[in-house]
Amino acid sequence: MLLVDDDPLVRTGLSMILSSTDDIRVVAEAGDGDEAVPKVTMHAPDIVLMDIRMRRMNGLAATAAVTSLPNPPKVLVLTTYDLDEYVFDALGAGASGFLLKEGSPQEIIDAVRVVAAGEAMLSPRTTRKLIGHFVAARVSPRRHRARAGLSTLTEREREIVTAVAQGWTNAEIGAELHLSEATVKTHITRIFAKLDATNRVQLTIFAYEAGLVAP
Repeated sequence: MLLVDDDPLVRTGLSMILSSTDDIRVVAEAGDGDEAVPKVTMHAPDIVLMDIRMRRMNGLAATAAVTSLPNPPKVLVLTTYDLDEYVFDALGAGASGFLLKEGSPQEIIDAVRVVAAGEAMLSPRTTRKLIGHFVAARVSPRRHRARAGLSTLTEREREIVTAVAQGWTNAEIGAELHLSEATVKTHITRIFAKLDATNRVQLTIFAYEAGLVAP
């Protein structure tokens, strides 16, 4: 994985925490967003742990740049505040989740493993609060686009998006809707294509903006 943070002490601490595991390897570090893209190209990490507030190119711009690359890594953004509008925009730009810097070493390790496994880092307490807060405050073209996108979904697809936004796993969705887990995965792949989304966090944002889930 690649660590991106403008504080060298933070990078050192994160590197020590993550390198203490048997299944996570830090392949490179970057001091700001400007360095992130070339280092992703050079080292091809599976995951980028990205600070959101940096002095030069911030984590929002860097996340958008990294996720637009061919075969991009998953991005897990770091923030000091659980209600941070930059994080909301980073999630919309394709980040797979976010992590508070005050998290314990085990929480940081667990978050990286969750994202590496292809799941979104959706904390029931902080991520939904963040999304609900900023979606409720915004009347924007994004909301109008979300409602237009809603019209392209079948009733079953709407049910699945709503369940994703509530933090349910594919197995839990399948059990509730009497579908196999493979069928749920197929539905989610089709929903991604219809909504031009790349991960479950973006589906969660869509669900709030389209009104499927109330903030």
